[in-house]
Amino acid sequence: MAVIPCFYVPKRVNVAIMLFMICLVNYMMRVNLSINIIAMVEERDENGTVVEKPDFGTRYEWSQKDQALLLGGYFYGYMITSLPGGTIAEMLGGRNVAGFTCMAAAILTALTPLAASWDKYAVFVVRFLIGLLTGVVYPCCHNLVSKWSPPDEKGKFVASLMGGTFGTVITWPLCGVIIEKLGWVWAFYIVAIIVLVIVGLWFYLVSDTPAQHKTISLKEKEFIENSLGNTVGNKPKWPPYRQLVVSLPFWALTLLHYGSMWGLFFLLTATPKFLSEVLGFDLSSAGFLASLPHIARLLAAFGFGAIADWIRRKGWWGMTFTRKAFCLPSHILPGISLVLLAFFGRDPYVCVAIMTISLGFNGAATASNLANSQDLAPNFAGTLYGIINCLGTTPGFFSPLIVAAFTSQTNTIDDWFWVFIIGAGAYILPALFFWVFGSGKIQKWNEVATSEPREDVVNTKL
Repeated sequence: MAVIPCFYVPKRVNVAIMLFMICLVNYMMRVNLSINIIAMVEERDENGTVVEKPDFGTRYEWSQKDQALLLGGYFYGYMITSLPGGTIAEMLGGRNVAGFTCMAAAILTALTPLAASWDKYAVFVVRFLIGLLTGVVYPCCHNLVSKWSPPDEKGKFVASLMGGTFGTVITWPLCGVIIEKLGWVWAFYIVAIIVLVIVGLWFYLVSDTPAQHKTISLKEKEFIENSLGNTVGNKPKWPPYRQLVVSLPFWALTLLHYGSMWGLFFLLTATPKFLSEVLGFDLSSAGFLASLPHIARLLAAFGFGAIADWIRRKGWWGMTFTRKAFCLPSHILPGISLVLLAFFGRDPYVCVAIMTISLGFNGAATASNLANSQDLAPNFAGTLYGIINCLGTTPGFFSPLIVAAFTSQTNTIDDWFWVFIIGAGAYILPALFFWVFGSGKIQKWNEVATSEPREDVVNTKL
């Protein structure tokens, strides 16, 4: 066996970093329109007169409903491919599927200004296609986590998927500065260039499994494979859809994930608009302040993920109890925060603080809904995540429509009251359901590769 150099970096670390980066650029393409659109549209006062705005490029006469349609366009396409995305990854390999779809989406991102010069519906089509392509990325990532992550490192691996949160953190301030310095068209071009660079690194550093990696050490490969044991098979299998339909733990996970995504997508699509138009911050300030909740979510995600791994190693809690316990910070506390925002969020900086606390606690999703598909069926983690993410994507276009409905006549903090209350209910009610019906146990329909457990496998405490 070849000698491992003293500076050898475990290849699973490289994979985790690239999972973080591919999620980051995925979100850059997802959220850039949320702030770019502020510089792309005309604003009118109560008398219908166009309000004078800085010259950041051509402005279009897009109504609130038009803007809601364009902001939701990504999610219409995303929902379609998110459903089969996990199965596609399990059949074709997560590396290539995620890499090539992100590459194509980057090209479409660069074409968005051209589409805007044609028509608002051309922008909708472009956004729809970007969503259609990137809908497979997260299921692909969960497929790769199931192949590369030893059980005791699961929390940190799932936390690496919070790269999307960091993508939001850097995209809004970055686009705000680019818009003010170069114009809004460059906020699309520069994002596209960044995506293409990361995709090149993705293809260079990532493989579908440890066995397929060309430079992994034999020691690391055997460690990963032995730790996973017979919970993950090597051959593609058709997912057990019939068993999924009647599985209460799966439906509990689906609802829990839906609640988490409602809170996340609401803040993704609405926060820059809320901060700029309701609270009166300028574009660069709105971009920075809108990123604060996502910074908090990112930091909390790694913290809660590490705590969950530590609890697992200590053997203090069973996996089911762990997943249910972490619903308190990931869902209940964010929901309560939105209730407080609805009743007491009148000061602009109080609003920002409460929103930051709410989404920050939701970082614990790395130890609740984001990790639970890996618990229930490691063989089909990508498929499970694809299904729950498909349904969880619908808030991406529901929430802008709800905001538009409540702010169609006026756009004040009072008009947002029921928007926040609806978000609170979307957080809290699924957590209550999961506490009753959720599970952290491997389900029988995981269809393990072998019928007998291996003696060298690390046992999972249920």
